[in-house]
Amino acid sequence: MGDSDAVRAQVVARIAAVDETAWDACAGASMGAGNPFVHHRFLRVLEDSGCVGGRTGWTPHHMVLEDASGSIAAAAPAYLKDHCYGEYVFDHGWAEAFERAGGRYYPKLLVAVPFTPVPGPRLLVRPGIDVGQARRTLVDALIAETQQAGASSLHVNFCTGAESEAMVQRGLSARTGEQFHWANRGYDSFDDFLATFASRKRKAVKKERTEALAGGTISVDTFTGDAITPALWDAFFAFYMDTGGRKWGRPYLNRTFFRLLGERMADEVVLVIAFKAGEPIAGALNLRGSDGLYGRYWGCTEYQRSLHFEVCYYQAIEYAIAHRLARVEAGAQGPHKLARGYLPARTHSCHWIADPGFRAAVEDYLVRERAHVEAEMADFAEHSPYRHAGGDD
Repeated sequence: MGDSDAVRAQVVARIAAVDETAWDACAGASMGAGNPFVHHRFLRVLEDSGCVGGRTGWTPHHMVLEDASGSIAAAAPAYLKDHCYGEYVFDHGWAEAFERAGGRYYPKLLVAVPFTPVPGPRLLVRPGIDVGQARRTLVDALIAETQQAGASSLHVNFCTGAESEAMVQRGLSARTGEQFHWANRGYDSFDDFLATFASRKRKAVKKERTEALAGGTISVDTFTGDAITPALWDAFFAFYMDTGGRKWGRPYLNRTFFRLLGERMADEVVLVIAFKAGEPIAGALNLRGSDGLYGRYWGCTEYQRSLHFEVCYYQAIEYAIAHRLARVEAGAQGPHKLARGYLPARTHSCHWIADPGFRAAVEDYLVRERAHVEAEMADFAEHSPYRHAGGDD
């Protein structure tokens, strides 16, 4: 796509209306190649299950760019939102401030994967296309659509660093956050990984892993593909509902979502289940990409000390080592992950506010927030469990 190519920007109200192969060609060409959350199948499962669309407050509003031949050149998963739930980049305070000043914050236009704080590409570009030009055109189209739809603002959550830089050049404000990710440094086993810890931290992890299994009365297994039976999906849904009910009041996903995920993406699902006396008591759902494992949901119906760490973090590391995956991303927030070998990682989002005065206020806030995030990440890095040169063995 060069500057002289004819481009048509089109808003699509259902992901099913976009050719799957064409969409995935754009998703696969982006920096997060292999990230399952931006693939057509995952976005369609969200819509087909009714978790987005209808009266959920997530109205699909996907942006698609077509080249002169009518082929899809670039795309962005987008939604008109009338609330701020399920996003994990929190702008509640912005909404309250704008409305106190007499503005109307909703609807807003959000480019993101619903209910999914997994970083990855958001401005999807087909192979062979000029990425820089395509991103500029896509961002301009999204800003124009924000204005056309009467939305207060445009938000692009959990994008890549390169996408953030491109959007800042088009007038968006950059926001940073932090998560905790595990990096595979070529380990041959979990013990090989653990050997890189300071001795005191290493002993603490071993104690947790022993404690989680409650003297051998609890076992943990990993399932993927056809090995995930309907009974296991039922058990996991009960875990999810328990956690979702306590955290959010009303869980975002329904049983149909998990059924469709199992039917359409089972080979990308890595389900970790803990059993006691042969009965499932806890579990964690991960999705596997081409080079990473992404932890998403956890729940339990019976509490056991340290079981959460075993099922969510240590089993994910074991799986990544065994399958030569480069990293594990364990979801949003969670400084407690640091002691388990997950280090701070910067996340990115970008924001454009239609009202000039409010835009300036948000930018001022973001300058201070970015400085705080950088300082906090540096502090966390100083408390890494890994051995330091000249330090604890």
